[in-house]
Amino acid sequence: MRGLKLLDRFTSTQVHALNPTDTSNGKTHVGVSRAKLNSHLIKSFGSNSKPKSFNSLSVTEALLLPYGLPATDLLEPSIEPHLKPAEFVEILADLYHRLENCSSQSDKSLLSIEQYSLLRSLGDPKLLRRCLRAARQNAVDVNSKVVLSAWLRFERREDELVGMSAMACSGQVLECPKVALVNGFDPNLVSGHCQCDHDPSKAVNMLIFEDNECVSLEEEEESDVSFCIGNVEINCARSKIASLSSPFEAMLYGCFKESKKGKIDFSENGISVKGMRAVEMYSRTRRLDLFSPEIVVELLSFANRFCCEEMKSACDAYLASLVDNIDDALVLIEYGLEEMAYLLVAACLQVLLRGLPSSLYNPKVMKFLCSSKVRERLAMAGHGFLLYYFLSHVAMEESMVSKTTVMLLERLEECTTERWQKTLVLHQLGCVLLERREFKDAQFRFLAAAKAGHVYSVAGVARTKYKQGQQYSAYTLMSSIISEYKPAGWMYQERALYNIGKEKILDLSTATELDPTLLFPYKYRAVAKAEEKQIRAAILEIDRTVRFKLSPDCIELRAWFFIALEDYESALRDIRVLLTLEPNYMMFHGKVSGDYLVELLSHRVKQLSQADCWMHLYDQWSSVDDVGSLAIIHQMLGHNPGKSLIQFRQSLLLLRLNCQKAAMRSLRLARNNSGSEHERLVYEGWILYDTGNREEALSKAEKSIHIQRSFEAFFLKAYALADTSLDSESSSYVIQLLEEALKCPSDGLRKGQALNNLGSIYVDCGKLDKAVDCYMSALDIKHTRAHQGLARVYHLKNQRKAAYDEMTKLIEKAQNNASAYEKRSEYCDPDMAKTDLNMATQLDPLRTYPYRYRAAVLMDEQKESEAVEELTRAIAFKPDLQILHLRAAFHESIGDVSSALQDCQAALCMDPNHTDTLDLYNRARD
Repeated sequence: MRGLKLLDRFTSTQVHALNPTDTSNGKTHVGVSRAKLNSHLIKSFGSNSKPKSFNSLSVTEALLLPYGLPATDLLEPSIEPHLKPAEFVEILADLYHRLENCSSQSDKSLLSIEQYSLLRSLGDPKLLRRCLRAARQNAVDVNSKVVLSAWLRFERREDELVGMSAMACSGQVLECPKVALVNGFDPNLVSGHCQCDHDPSKAVNMLIFEDNECVSLEEEEESDVSFCIGNVEINCARSKIASLSSPFEAMLYGCFKESKKGKIDFSENGISVKGMRAVEMYSRTRRLDLFSPEIVVELLSFANRFCCEEMKSACDAYLASLVDNIDDALVLIEYGLEEMAYLLVAACLQVLLRGLPSSLYNPKVMKFLCSSKVRERLAMAGHGFLLYYFLSHVAMEESMVSKTTVMLLERLEECTTERWQKTLVLHQLGCVLLERREFKDAQFRFLAAAKAGHVYSVAGVARTKYKQGQQYSAYTLMSSIISEYKPAGWMYQERALYNIGKEKILDLSTATELDPTLLFPYKYRAVAKAEEKQIRAAILEIDRTVRFKLSPDCIELRAWFFIALEDYESALRDIRVLLTLEPNYMMFHGKVSGDYLVELLSHRVKQLSQADCWMHLYDQWSSVDDVGSLAIIHQMLGHNPGKSLIQFRQSLLLLRLNCQKAAMRSLRLARNNSGSEHERLVYEGWILYDTGNREEALSKAEKSIHIQRSFEAFFLKAYALADTSLDSESSSYVIQLLEEALKCPSDGLRKGQALNNLGSIYVDCGKLDKAVDCYMSALDIKHTRAHQGLARVYHLKNQRKAAYDEMTKLIEKAQNNASAYEKRSEYCDPDMAKTDLNMATQLDPLRTYPYRYRAAVLMDEQKESEAVEELTRAIAFKPDLQILHLRAAFHESIGDVSSALQDCQAALCMDPNHTDTLDLYNRARD
């Protein structure tokens, strides 16, 4: 079922989303006979020469015939479904101020969720996970804990790990399902290893009474009262029944007539004979494990009716401990809601939530959760915004256009209590309805979000007007926003859609100048060049984006252009990279799967054996061509789909390219396909390390080494240990681990990385000659990045010319050389440094060092306002911690303390433990 939603899932990122198909009936309309075309194309590509028929068209023309190249009038940027405040820094600073002055743990938890919502637009998974962890650590009530622990698990996508059940504890205390069901705040709760399987105190406590309150089964007290149900008498101890609740005590020892009777008729009180016998047994033993779940449910109802609070709590906790599958959860949650057994409700919800995203495709689950009446009942149990925020978040990731997503967002809207919550859900509903082509409803939601103060939602209003034929109205609306607020890249990008001619191009140029990370202007200019038959110029334009962000839609565009040039090898490379990022990607307006195009194009490109692939991979690695390396690895996996070693290499490349979501998917696949226990532990360790669980990663590495010494286990342990401030003793230990790794069998690619890392540790320890030996050894096995390490050594030896030359070699060899230009700037005179840093910014506008360097130079020249403005321009599209810290320092130096405080607060909102910023913040406050 999940596979049926894949086309919908990617509509917001693919090129074909810009000309969406009709989703009203769930079908995609294709204008040509697919089977006929496919048959011809396979024959055409399978031949050794170009086809001479198919209506006199070339292979390229035949391939593009049903779809054509993308057209500029069909291109549109997506409206991002995130909060994007116009005054982002100010909002972050205010949020940190509130967090800093918040004394309530539960309020801190909610503020962390608000922080998560604000930072989502930055797209940094580490920042977002830190927010979720903070929210979970500060959560007090069970309702929040079960949602947040499931959310953390979902972010790790443990559902994709073979052998992991939804309710299994992975060892992370913040994600443990048993710990989540314990009410209250634990100040000692840390994100360490959970001992719930070994420590009974961490489990849910079903028997809530002390030992002296319980009576063993053998100690039967004499019965002195009978409860009659029909013709059956249940003999009971009057004092034990009376101890269950005040109503029973009043009835059996008060002024009621039952206090004088030896037999009491209980036939009309809604309890069965078995149930009443269980009540009698419980009154003496205070045990529930003697009964079936059905009987405990009956006891729960009985306890509610007669105000037996202790019995109710015991039944609630006991039933909560039994829920471990969706079917039971759907049944028991109804009882829990009916009987106000809210721990049971939370336990049932936990099962549903930890089953995400699979449970989204369970009709019974969605019918239950999407119901407005159920939402009201859940609200009475204390479940509101947080629950539906998580559910709608998962639904939007799965499909932006499904009815389920709409309904969950509507339930979320009903839960909102604060302004930011209302603004967020209105904007998200607008985005979803826009994707569904329900333009009037989308416009209504965007308008409401804009009126609530979210300026970015005005772009949604303009887009819906445009979709309804009101182009001029959309243009004037965006023009008014540009004149009213501080201009931002997205404003000019949006207005460009409604502009024409040179004015459109000018708007797009301004958008790129204000925010060089916006992809749409590059895409538009590239397609415009392609329409003018300047295909190579189009490729150069789209290459500008690929250098700093590996976006699927840009890679798809470039593949289209290569097909148009009949450069099938380059096209095939890009499609392989595309499928690495999104394995189920649909190309050509969503009509053709990427795998199918790989099959077609493979007939036109020389096929490589696995050995050839390894040789090519070394070449790509040597030239620092990470994109080309990804394509080779995709081909290698085609030869050997379940090879965990290759999937692991793929994940390393993806991490280097900042494609963290795809990298984690590759790591999970490597873990699932691992052929041995020690190998599986290593991949699990990398998963834990990459999600911020350093100690757990070290534990996995040590377990793996204990089973079998291997390169990857030693390397993982060394890498995780080196990720802290190392003293001399720690450095020596890391060196020892890397040397042990190099003694183990591995390929040159990984050994080159280990040698490079070893050289870095030697440099930190001042052992420069040993570092040189490591770097030279790495270069001998084509690890080109070692030039950077050598340059650092020469610089420390005051051999600046040699350092400069090493970086020049790296620039000449590397395909992706923005970082090389940046590093070379450290080893040359100021004018050359400025040139290198400008080149680095041109190649990768996301690199922050060039902005900081240029600002520092301006500050040294006493051009304070220009220095601040240099940083402000960068913060407008990349509010980076380091840039904010530097601007705060500049503000402090010129006496603008309030601005310095604000920048410090915004930076600390991203990383509350950043030492330099904390020092500056405290100094500015004093």
